[in-house]
Amino acid sequence: MITGTYRDAWGIPHLRADSARELARAQGRVTALDRAWQLEVERHRAQGTSASFLGAQALAWDLLARRARLADTARRCFAALERRDPETADWVRAYVDGVNEGLARGNAPEFARTALTPGRWEPWTPLGVWLATHFLFAGFPAKLWREQAVRHLGDEAVGLFATDGPGTAGSNGWLLSGERTTTGHALIAGDPHRFIEEPGVYQQIHLSCPEFDVVGLAVPGVPGIAHFGHTGTVAWAITNAMADYQDLYRERLRRTGAGVEALGPDGGWHRAHRHTETVRIAGEEPAEVEVIETDRGPLIAGGPEGLDGHHPALDDRGTPTALALRYPPRVTEDLGFSALLPLLRARRVADVDRALDAWAEPVNVVQAADTEGGLLHRVAGRVPVRAAANRIRPVPAWEPGHEWRGRHETPRAGLSDGIAVMANQRGPATPFGVEFAPPHRADRITTLLREKDRWSPGDLPAIHRDTHLGSAAPLLDHLAALDALSPDAAELRDRLLAWDRRMDATSTDAAAYAAVRGAVVRHLAAHPAFAALAEPPAYPEVLLPWLALLPRIGFALEHLLTAEELYGIDRPAAVRAAVEEVAAGKPAGTWGDRHRLAPWRALPTGPYDGPGLSGDHDCVLCTSAVPGLTDLCARGPAARYVWDLARREDSRWVVPFGASGVPGSPHHHDQLALWLAGDLVPVVTDFDQLAKETDV
Repeated sequence: MITGTYRDAWGIPHLRADSARELARAQGRVTALDRAWQLEVERHRAQGTSASFLGAQALAWDLLARRARLADTARRCFAALERRDPETADWVRAYVDGVNEGLARGNAPEFARTALTPGRWEPWTPLGVWLATHFLFAGFPAKLWREQAVRHLGDEAVGLFATDGPGTAGSNGWLLSGERTTTGHALIAGDPHRFIEEPGVYQQIHLSCPEFDVVGLAVPGVPGIAHFGHTGTVAWAITNAMADYQDLYRERLRRTGAGVEALGPDGGWHRAHRHTETVRIAGEEPAEVEVIETDRGPLIAGGPEGLDGHHPALDDRGTPTALALRYPPRVTEDLGFSALLPLLRARRVADVDRALDAWAEPVNVVQAADTEGGLLHRVAGRVPVRAAANRIRPVPAWEPGHEWRGRHETPRAGLSDGIAVMANQRGPATPFGVEFAPPHRADRITTLLREKDRWSPGDLPAIHRDTHLGSAAPLLDHLAALDALSPDAAELRDRLLAWDRRMDATSTDAAAYAAVRGAVVRHLAAHPAFAALAEPPAYPEVLLPWLALLPRIGFALEHLLTAEELYGIDRPAAVRAAVEEVAAGKPAGTWGDRHRLAPWRALPTGPYDGPGLSGDHDCVLCTSAVPGLTDLCARGPAARYVWDLARREDSRWVVPFGASGVPGSPHHHDQLALWLAGDLVPVVTDFDQLAKETDV
């Protein structure tokens, strides 16, 4: 074996080493060379030190990271990993050694702009990156929304607004057994939906050593290939299970001469951990944050004095309360890293299955297949056993019955007619969640897959590209029922009723539909029935997107338009007003003119005039806008893949920008045009077809 770093035509790194440990070191090194700025941003996010070079715009996250004790949790998890699984801990150390070597050689231009010098990674830093990346995946802030909605609208509001919202990460994923393919071997395909970041959140990579040879999508800053991988004989992929596994507790606190105490479910006052930290802010005076942790978990909002005196911080006796967060790795000291090496070494579905028994978070639905016909469709991750109320809203820490009592067994599912589809809809993880995606994406993928008896790898990107909008029906039904419209509004209504319901970038009808939809959302949000929800309570800024009224109505519009009754709101009148408003404005332009890519960049260089996009939130091509607020797209396919179990070299993949995070690199944006078109590039696995870059 000739070791070294190789590149394919797309600049994707292919690494060969003599051992898994040396391979991890090489992976860390090449990641730091390709994505030095991204790695440092992620390290600082894990530590809660982003504002030290990004300024006040990053302070809200830093305060949450400090109060939630993310870095301390990562340290504890690594210390526990060293005790429980020293081999994996040593492998992580090797990756960190490589990162530090690469950062010493890297020269990303962003460092000069911010006067930032790359810092030293610690062995626990990859665990911190993983934790910070997925900390909000379970959507615990939605419990604050549900509490508010129930208080002002009643218990039925939980179901009305129970849909994936603006802060949710999702995915499409589908598995075809050999009986449904042209080769007789399984195919796995899909696309994870995340906030689109530049550089991208996934790194295409090929890792090869005597123990294993794996291609897949790695998380920059984390060794191995966790979510999407192909070892040659077995492949796996994940979707967000939409499970709820984090709890919020309302805490009654009091200050004493010795510190802070919290009222427990036993009726006694118990000492809470307390200390203060200083958060540096570029260009401003530093901020001090009080860090308090009770027996339930760290406080993420408020303190002994409540939340600035706002009513939601008071319990039913008028006593100020604060919010504590209980999240699994803080309790178990386990982030699931013991699954990573076994996944790389997997040869069959049974190996993947065993590896996933060690998975912790985020909780995922996993699909896997091997070359011998083995298939797997299961939930993986740690979901605590506790009272049903814990999943819905914050619960009182001083009342018994809300403690955690072990973990759930994770369920499994099968295939139907050789097909398994997961798109964040209710499925095997239903008992574990509250807010799931509508079934439109899953139903559409299933329908398309059943249109052919046999599929090849080259056929599947057509499904990635599908733009049919299944959630359009309720609004179109309301439009069809309207009469006595103005001539312009009647013409617009008739156009939309004849529309093919495809959210294509070139479609003027799709643009008109989105304009009417947005106007309906704004009219509903302005109704007095929702007035009490228009101003969010005094929670930390980083949690407010989950509490904003307009996005909540926008994503739940289908439910709100089809409910038997909606708090006395005249919905036909709202739709009438919306279509008249849009018609009077003479809508012009295409959906792509309005629906443009708006990626997150830690250090924006100025306004970004992103390309126009096809798709929408409920399309298979899931490019999410926020109806009623903006048609710009910040969340969408962070990668696409097709894993072929017949011939791995016939697999395909693509990412939104490119393999390199360095501006000016030929591979910084060279995949963008393909991503926009829904095309994929071949997965190369033969080192003889690659260009050698270095010997290490």
